[in-house]
Amino acid sequence: MKRREFLKLSTTIAGAAMTVYMPANWTPARAAAKWKVGFSQCTTLEPWRVQFNKDIQAEAKNQPDVDLVITDGQDKTEKQVADCENLIVQQVNVLLISPKESAGLTGVVEKAIDAKIPVIVLDRNVDTKRITQFIGGDNVAIGRAAGEYAVKLLGGPGKAAGNVVEIWGGMGTQPAHDRHDGFHAFTDKEPGIKNLLNNQSGDWKQDKAYNIMTTALRNNEKIDLVYGHNDPMAYGAYLAAKDAGRDKDIKFILGIDGLPDEGVTWVSKGQLTATFLYATPGAEGLRQAVKLLRGEKLQPVITLPTMLITKDNAPDILKKNGLL
Repeated sequence: MKRREFLKLSTTIAGAAMTVYMPANWTPARAAAKWKVGFSQCTTLEPWRVQFNKDIQAEAKNQPDVDLVITDGQDKTEKQVADCENLIVQQVNVLLISPKESAGLTGVVEKAIDAKIPVIVLDRNVDTKRITQFIGGDNVAIGRAAGEYAVKLLGGPGKAAGNVVEIWGGMGTQPAHDRHDGFHAFTDKEPGIKNLLNNQSGDWKQDKAYNIMTTALRNNEKIDLVYGHNDPMAYGAYLAAKDAGRDKDIKFILGIDGLPDEGVTWVSKGQLTATFLYATPGAEGLRQAVKLLRGEKLQPVITLPTMLITKDNAPDILKKNGLL
């Protein structure tokens, strides 16, 4: 395993090529005063989402022609829809949105397009091709990398064996399905790997993952590996195992997010075996909005890089962030 391992990510989403979609008769607004860019965040209850907001706010300081308006959907689809409708009424020049659910936000995204407002979708996609751009990680590739690493930990291709607990993110989000599908592209090839749960959703939350893991521990005498769709859920599973006195028996726990003060720290301490850096698209989203408003051409998809983080390279990342 190389010290730093970057994943090669594709420029397709859900297996389908995308094109830049612009509202009819749209022209860039002049920044005589300021461009108003609206950002609809689905929640700030998750640490990764808090970092997401910090990243876009930091980039806004580098864009003097931008008046950035951020809303918080409070982890409720109906609230996020109302937020987007309000941003449409405000006639923002560009709408950035990171949906709580793909289907639930599709209608209001198309409503923005019909109002001649370009829409850049961040992290989680919506169920329409009528968007201007998508920016995010390739969650299938991340899932595949996690699955490949899990197979290695459990004995290697053709030899891997063990009982696996998978804790899903939100069932209504494409990233959760992609992380599941990618993972199983590797693990399902191994007859010795047994999956203990049927699509248990932790909704990206640590406390819900703790409860799922508590039940799994009660119902299964042997658990070898936990795959959490994000770091807080993987850590919640670890805490449940620790409280049950079984954390030493479960040798491998994987997560995704790679925040220095969370996932990377937990890996450094040996509480998680590995995590995958999943950078937020906040700063890039705002940069692309400004590029669009200046009349420059956009790529239909920007896929952000990710990186496997293990105990080997975690200290370097912590030092770089002043945490070690």
